[in-house]
Amino acid sequence: MSQMTEPPILNRLPYDIVLNILTRLPVKSVIRLRCVSKSLYSSITTPYFISTHLNHTKNNINRDNACVIHLPYSSRPAIPACTVALDRSFDTISEIRIPFDFPHPRAQIVGSCNGLLCLADLVYGNVIYLWNPSVRKFKKLPDPCLGNSKFVKMGFAYHSENNDYKVVRILSPPSSPQVVEVYTLSLGSWRRFEVSLGANGVYYYFRRSLLPTPFVSGALHWIAGEGEEYPKDRMIVSFDVNSEKFRKLALPPGHIIDAKNLETHISSFKGKLAFIRSEYPGRVFSIWVMREYGVVDSWTKLFVVPFQKITHCTAFTEYGSLLVFSYIYTNRIKSGQKFVLVDIETLQEKNDLGIQISLSAATFMESLVLLDGANVVSY
Repeated sequence: MSQMTEPPILNRLPYDIVLNILTRLPVKSVIRLRCVSKSLYSSITTPYFISTHLNHTKNNINRDNACVIHLPYSSRPAIPACTVALDRSFDTISEIRIPFDFPHPRAQIVGSCNGLLCLADLVYGNVIYLWNPSVRKFKKLPDPCLGNSKFVKMGFAYHSENNDYKVVRILSPPSSPQVVEVYTLSLGSWRRFEVSLGANGVYYYFRRSLLPTPFVSGALHWIAGEGEEYPKDRMIVSFDVNSEKFRKLALPPGHIIDAKNLETHISSFKGKLAFIRSEYPGRVFSIWVMREYGVVDSWTKLFVVPFQKITHCTAFTEYGSLLVFSYIYTNRIKSGQKFVLVDIETLQEKNDLGIQISLSAATFMESLVLLDGANVVSY
């Protein structure tokens, strides 16, 4: 490790004050200061310092400076770089090369927690990475116990009770008990267990959605239905990452999902569970929010977003930017896609985004998470 010249002021201040100042600096500055001395290096890489720095960063995030990271959904031989952009405008801040490979180019952001991203292959969800681009470290997870299956749902969450992170895979084939496996970062291994959510079983909504699995109020959420394949009566299944218990939540009243022509998603909006649905297939999207978590009667329709042509939702950000696309036809042949970003509160639209293909987008912030990780790869 190359040594930097220690600033004279560090010698004149009490060490605890120095560390307190460092917890308020940008990640890049903190990373550089690791090289000043062995004592600073040891302090900066402790879980306490990383958590304190993270809390300061979270407290300074607001609607104007919040960021997203988006990953193109591509069938090309190589996955393009991720792009960091502003939440409200999708204006590019930087592009980040993905430092690892997948067996095929279609990958997805499973989730984002505290600056740590979970990426997985989109087909089977069995090649999984945890990655913090801010500290240039990643970790490839060991092969899951359940192996390949098209009936896998995934999620990524922060385990607040233990200051830890979990990746959840649920295998739920029709007419079979669902099997759950959980990877815990601190343990570095998978655990599996079977769960019964009723005599008729649960069928998860497997239509492709590029929105990350929402993590709200300490739980991950998926749209599902009871009983036979493609049931009309849908619900939300939640998984509490602290207790590892499942729970059923009702959709907003009156919502029966027709899997053939209605587009539905769940997401997070300002820390609350949100439900997105095309009221008239592809032309009007409504956004419902559960104001009080777990209370069905608190579902409230907050926004209605109309469009002139059939559109499809590809991203919905924490602060209410809805990214949609419509197909462009030339001589009745599909020739491309046009993307529009809509502020759901003002209905202001932004065109000319420079986006060419569909993408998955997740909240993003700089952090030191994974800096102290074991068996991680630096690049």
